Amino acid sequence: MKNISLYILSSFFLFLFGLLMMLMGLYFLYNDVVYMLDWEILSLNSMLMTLTLIFDWMSMFFCGCVFFISSMVVLYSHSYMSSDNNQVRFLYLVLMFIFSMFMMIMSPNMISILIGWDGLGLVSYCLVIYFQNFKSHGAGMLTILTNRIGDVAILLSISWMMNYGSWHYLYYLNIFGDWVYYLMILLILAGFTKSAQIPFSSWLPAAMAAPTPVSALVHSSTLVTAGVYLLIRFSDLLYMFNCNFFLIISLMTMFMSGLGANFEFDLKKVIALSTLSQLGLMMSILFMGFPYLSYFHLLTHAFFKALLFLCAGLIIHVMNDTQDIRYMGGLANQLPLTISCFCISNLSLCGFPYLSGFYSKDLILEIMTFNGYNMFVYIIMYLSVGLTVSYSVRLIYYTMIVGTNSYSCQSYYEDKLMNFSMIFLVIMSIMSGSIISWLIFVTPVFMILPFFMKIFSLIIILMGVIIGYELSIFYMNMNSLYKYMYISSSFLGGMWFLPPFSTYILSSGFLYYTFTLKKNLELGWGELIFSKLSFYYVVILSKFTQFFYYNNLSIYMISFFLFIFMFVIY
Repeated sequence: MKNISLYILSSFFLFLFGLLMMLMGLYFLYNDVVYMLDWEILSLNSMLMTLTLIFDWMSMFFCGCVFFISSMVVLYSHSYMSSDNNQVRFLYLVLMFIFSMFMMIMSPNMISILIGWDGLGLVSYCLVIYFQNFKSHGAGMLTILTNRIGDVAILLSISWMMNYGSWHYLYYLNIFGDWVYYLMILLILAGFTKSAQIPFSSWLPAAMAAPTPVSALVHSSTLVTAGVYLLIRFSDLLYMFNCNFFLIISLMTMFMSGLGANFEFDLKKVIALSTLSQLGLMMSILFMGFPYLSYFHLLTHAFFKALLFLCAGLIIHVMNDTQDIRYMGGLANQLPLTISCFCISNLSLCGFPYLSGFYSKDLILEIMTFNGYNMFVYIIMYLSVGLTVSYSVRLIYYTMIVGTNSYSCQSYYEDKLMNFSMIFLVIMSIMSGSIISWLIFVTPVFMILPFFMKIFSLIIILMGVIIGYELSIFYMNMNSLYKYMYISSSFLGGMWFLPPFSTYILSSGFLYYTFTLKKNLELGWGELIFSKLSFYYVVILSKFTQFFYYNNLSIYMISFFLFIFMFVIY
């Protein structure tokens, strides 16, 4: 009973805080004010080490979204983790995770950003290895080691900002110079590791080893969006430089993950790769010069992606912990409400008109079209959107339409608390897009495009539906397309060899190299010169003094005669 009250109490307070943040965000947006709360911890010569909180509409809205989603996830976890022995530990870890994200969002100061940034990395490791097996351990190590690169970049940027005299980055966003260039590179490196862009993409699907409620939290509004949010905050600084290279990397990430999701059979990994695709979209539009659009998609994406994961969690829960979509099918009969929510979130992800994903995604595509980038950017962007629709249709096909491939001994039971959290997120997935677009854009965005360009995104969506259906159509006596094109499908679905590259290709070489260094330096030359040499030196000195001590009279006589001899010769 104690555990129940803790989960429900936490959920209630998180929801309350979320509501409060949203109302404060509306107040700040309406009156166009920013408040900064500064607490000085330490003064070093001219450097002030301060803990700073910034209250403006952007941080408030994002915090409100994080708290809303967290409250629903905690409520959902109460049922999901009911048979777990360490429920309270799990709850504390999730709350620490939420607090780290809060610190990260509210900080305009690099020192206080580091608290949240590091907290996210460490707590995510604890959550990924929560189910203690070898797979979870490997995934946890990959997650934390990749994220450490970003942490080091943040630490380096802190030390680099000592050139300026304060760690408040808001003061330095409009300074142009050689110093700022290195700061920008470090920040983009940090953002890319946290938001899993190429070449750091492989940790994101691996982090699926965590419990599903954690995946819902990590992949919707917390860990992976931290990098995007950091770069949105630093966007004024980025636009002083040419960001085309980073734009191409983001587009490639989006394209690669869309391809990978079309060839993946693990339900959670498909959704993880779709998150990676959306992160690529946010980063792309950010590097094109539209931070508010990126932020808009960040908020709308958070709601429907959390919902998608919660539905997937319930499906996995009742399917006897099976994640393979080939064993599912006909679930619409057994889990009507869950599958309805699943379809709504999937349609929102595809950009179905008038759901929340449509408002941000369509706007991003139209502004990219309007902006006059080259053909490569144009084609890859639209192809990636088509692939998004394709894997969403494939997911719906395998879970709903295919005849029941499921095991016979299932217990299909929809939990009331789980469904309650889903229904709230469904409402947000439908309404949040229009509400946020009315709020954050001062004037409605109105663009006049040729008819074909205007309708092109809908054509691509329809093509994606057809391709998704054709790829996944499956009869009992028919070989799958994946079997016919095994080599190409394993290449396309394997994230372009990034997982092996960032695990055993990198680690085996480095481990062998460090082993050799340890053997030669630490146990070889280092041992001989640094550790043993001082000992040898002491031994020789002691022998010398001992020699003097035993033969002192004869040595005195010899030295006396030598001295006399030299004196006479002189």
